[in-house]
Amino acid sequence: MFQHARGALGLIANRPAPSSLATADGPVVYPAGRFPAIKVAEVMRGRVTFVGLPPVDLDPDIDWCLDPYRNRSWALNLHALRWMGRLVGEYERSGRPEYLTRAVEIAADWVRKNPRGGNGVSPWAWAEHPVALRAPALVCLSAYVRADWLSDSLVEHAGILSDPALYRRGHNHGLDQDIALLAIGCRLGRERWKDLAIRRMAESAELSIDAQGALHEQAPRYGVYVHRRLETAMEAIERCGAEIPAGLAARRTSLETYVSHATQPDGRLVPIGDSPADTRPEGFPHGESTVKVFDGGYVFGRTAWDDPESAYYSIRFGPGRRLHGHEDHLGVTYHAHGRDILVEAGFHSYERTAYREWTASPEAHNVPIVVDAAFRAGTATRLASSSVGRTRQSYTLTDDAYGVSRTRSVLVCHGADLMAVLDTVPAGSALRNLWHLGPSLRVVSNRDGRVVLADGNWRATLLQLAMPSLRPVGGQEVLACEISTGYLRKADTATVLSPPASSLLTLVVPGTGDPEVTLSEGRMTVHTSGGPVSFSPSLDHS
Repeated sequence: MFQHARGALGLIANRPAPSSLATADGPVVYPAGRFPAIKVAEVMRGRVTFVGLPPVDLDPDIDWCLDPYRNRSWALNLHALRWMGRLVGEYERSGRPEYLTRAVEIAADWVRKNPRGGNGVSPWAWAEHPVALRAPALVCLSAYVRADWLSDSLVEHAGILSDPALYRRGHNHGLDQDIALLAIGCRLGRERWKDLAIRRMAESAELSIDAQGALHEQAPRYGVYVHRRLETAMEAIERCGAEIPAGLAARRTSLETYVSHATQPDGRLVPIGDSPADTRPEGFPHGESTVKVFDGGYVFGRTAWDDPESAYYSIRFGPGRRLHGHEDHLGVTYHAHGRDILVEAGFHSYERTAYREWTASPEAHNVPIVVDAAFRAGTATRLASSSVGRTRQSYTLTDDAYGVSRTRSVLVCHGADLMAVLDTVPAGSALRNLWHLGPSLRVVSNRDGRVVLADGNWRATLLQLAMPSLRPVGGQEVLACEISTGYLRKADTATVLSPPASSLLTLVVPGTGDPEVTLSEGRMTVHTSGGPVSFSPSLDHS
């Protein structure tokens, strides 16, 4: 069953060796300890656990077409062999030869049963991302194994990784491809592969991360991933004896601004795009500015840094949807008093399901929907104006995603916390806006345009007024909804759907279920739990 493995086992060093005769004398630049943690005893018994799903027993004769949960991420992880690479790391840590023996059995079995282009081979075996993730694991194994099957497989992997037709330029997969190609090039002493990998890393970083640090994949969670992988890439470049391109290091540093501003006061990333709502980035420094407008299509603001009670908001605009983005333009989120008030539907999984499709749609976000109009996917949204002060900020955004101009103005006040949103469409058109509420909130009252939300004894109010009369607009519908709170996890929550209107002013007032609203000399005053807030109902930055 494991003919390749048995042949290789006789050539395994008793202790970690610096090189392999089968693979020349180049360094292993990707430490085995960097592979994701595994339950070692479980893997040694032939059991694997991926992406939080229940463990699966692999038969002694491994079926590499196995996909018990019909889950793309599970199948990818099986073929990425990072779990095998971690066994190599455990051998390095402990010196226990059985870990290395098991790693060789797994790798040799994979190589024997998964010839590229072979009949019955899983499509995941040679998909571009598993190739990129698997190659460093095979390189780590090559430090202790002298075998033609292993060195030949490394050469085959490098050929795929260096093929421009298969390269994901400017994508996180492309970065993984570059790391893998660099690892093989250094191990085998192939300068051409090393140089290509480093050059592509630098070029892709310039393409995927703008000068402000925003990642064009349109999901902050991927900013965390790319930042971590760039650290791995730069360490590998240094171990390979090459020089880190200055631009590569600069773009990695700039990502820290993007990720830190996209992190809510409770330590979780705001779930924009394919960003799970339970992601908690760590170690990302921030500057003093509490508000940041990224030209790539994000506004992030907060009352203060390092205060879990700080209010926080996000707004989306910019280029049309791409890669890991959603159709969320004009969407807002709002977090205040230590609670999620307005949330996104979030990211559930990569599975091709109706729910996944819905989570990326406009209806899964806090946006204005134009009644009886077709949505035009991929439409860009422009930030028309902004005014940023210490205690209040205001913005106006516009696009024609429904074939007519829709405009959203947003005012956020801090200290006396308040969010005001004015949505308008031209005469003859009507809009309805959606407000997805945090899962801890329940609707306890809905009448006369005033929706009261509760979390225990705490209250918040969502109030809707007609423009320009400023009369309360009743008829809000409260819909049952499911949002994603993490990978493959959902929570029941409520969504408030407004009645149709050509212009609608929405006030979100945390901390009170009965805010007084008064008008005087063309200005509105809202009495919040933190004090009165006055502003022009047109939200014209005054």
